[in-house]
Amino acid sequence: MPKKTKRPIRKPENPSTENQVIDPLIANRQSSFNPDYHFVIKDLRRVGLLAGLFVMILLVLSILLH
Repeated sequence: MPKKTKRPIRKPENPSTENQVIDPLIANRQSSFNPDYHFVIKDLRRVGLLAGLFVMILLVLSILLH
């Protein structure tokens, strides 16, 4: 049975970060994340109103049928 030998692991060669050129358009760009959720608020309001309406209908039906 042959002996197992460890082989040296090669590290990938990366260029040094000091020599990289930074694009001035990307460096000066400011991230302005300003989402607009007006349509979500309208949907949530509608769902809330429908849920409240259904609860009221169930309460009225439970009183009438009891």
